[in-house]
Amino acid sequence: MGFSHRSTLALVCLASFGLVPLPFAARAIAQQSSPAKSASPAPLVLDVVVTAKNGVPVTGLQQSSFAVSLDKKPIPISSFEAVEAATTPKLSKENVEVVLLIDTVNTRFTNVAYERQEIQRYLKLNNGKLPRPVTLIILSDTGTQIMPTPTTDGNALSAFLEQAEVNLRDIGRAAGFYGATERFDVSMKALRQISAYEATRPGRKLLVWISPGWPLLSGPEVELTSKEEKGLFQELVDLSTSLTRARITLSSVDPLGMADSVTFRTFYYKEFLKGVTAPSKMQIGNLALEVLAAQTGGQVINSNNDVAHEISAAVSDAEAFYVLTVQPPVADHPDQYRSIAVTVSDKAGLTARTRTGYYAQP
Repeated sequence: MGFSHRSTLALVCLASFGLVPLPFAARAIAQQSSPAKSASPAPLVLDVVVTAKNGVPVTGLQQSSFAVSLDKKPIPISSFEAVEAATTPKLSKENVEVVLLIDTVNTRFTNVAYERQEIQRYLKLNNGKLPRPVTLIILSDTGTQIMPTPTTDGNALSAFLEQAEVNLRDIGRAAGFYGATERFDVSMKALRQISAYEATRPGRKLLVWISPGWPLLSGPEVELTSKEEKGLFQELVDLSTSLTRARITLSSVDPLGMADSVTFRTFYYKEFLKGVTAPSKMQIGNLALEVLAAQTGGQVINSNNDVAHEISAAVSDAEAFYVLTVQPPVADHPDQYRSIAVTVSDKAGLTARTRTGYYAQP
């Protein structure tokens, strides 16, 4: 009997995971920080951006303004810091790294030129003087190019982008089913490698992924076996843990702007935002770029042709935020999902944005 479309989809996805193991750095970090016997878990660090109704970041709040809960149970805040880059860059112990990733794997070949043009426009704002050091990464399906040293010189970054060679094979967004799974595989591998590397570096990281996002590969025609659900769930646990440990806030910026505003994918990702508590509830859409961005406390920005402004909005998360540390309780079982909620009590209408959950280990 031949494979149905839904069966083939699941098998191809899991085969791709088998071909791309978790990077050695991530495995080493996990082994070092997850001993067999531990008196208490490591502290959980939350980077929190507070905004008013108009979206403007709110500064000047105190620890008493915040309340944190895990699985809807209040937990005390053990340490607190307010970070305001414009006024206290030298007083803060917090280091914030900004990484701009230009995704040419999931962008139509015809749109890559416009994407690069908008990114260069952002880099040249304020005469090329960026507010904080930026690392530039160009992702293609034939390799990854990295600006080796973070810099505030937007003109230098623009020149690097201008000279970079982007070699694309024909796996564009219209390359069909197998092209979609290949793009998914390349994207996931890159995110795993970046999070593993950043976990070895101190401070907070803002990873701005400039991309329409990789394929969701989920829907009524997709059915996974129990074994496939377990494999995908473990992939989600490993990636979520690596992003949390690295203190990565992931934001997605759609470079297609209004061209994507009427497509199904711009809102369908919201169906997968709820944290996955067990393999039986796992879907491939739970690994979507927009889902991971929202769950790390980042922004999902689309439906706007002013891509340079969208990038600025994502990067602005580094300018004013709060660092809250809590001591979580011991997990009851492996891969226990815990939801996170942070609320602000000072004024009405304030929204606290941070990661929405994590996976705890006993």
